[in-house]
Amino acid sequence: MAFVLSVSGSPSATSRTSRLLRHLDARLEADRHEVVALDVRDLPAQALLGADPGHPAIARVAALVERADGLVIGTPVYKAAYSGLLKALLDLLPQYALAGKTVLPLATGGSVAHVLAVDYALRPVLNSMGAGHITQGWFVLDKDVSASPDGQVTLAAPAAAPLYGIVDQFSAALSAAAPRRSLYAAG
Repeated sequence: MAFVLSVSGSPSATSRTSRLLRHLDARLEADRHEVVALDVRDLPAQALLGADPGHPAIARVAALVERADGLVIGTPVYKAAYSGLLKALLDLLPQYALAGKTVLPLATGGSVAHVLAVDYALRPVLNSMGAGHITQGWFVLDKDVSASPDGQVTLAAPAAAPLYGIVDQFSAALSAAAPRRSLYAAG
């Protein structure tokens, strides 16, 4: 079992990105991974905007990142890139905070014109932070994510099958890395 930190970089309380991530968290939990959800919007704005890595809330996030075997990083696409809120958090983490981690980059947006934001905006930042393995990322159109009044998320069929395949690949990569993690822990 791996420990996964699922990070939503959306500033919106009714975010499709966050809802999508929480839906995918359940899939990872069904694969016997421990998942902790983090909505960056819930962190203190003063700590994020003031670039205060010593703030207790930011220190807790840094500790979660350090503990994580894998991270799901989700963001809405704004102006062909990941959200500024996600950028503020990533800037506060140590340079190589993702070293040895398996990372799944995901993005949501209103137009297929933004599909390359995962590979041309988000992936380079994750790579620069030392991610050990960045799995295939995925972009989901906003219109393909819907939520019922009780919070149940439904994905449109054309989006669901490939996205679930990507999440399953991420889960398999985490499971494959588990024996290596236990070797390091033992030594």
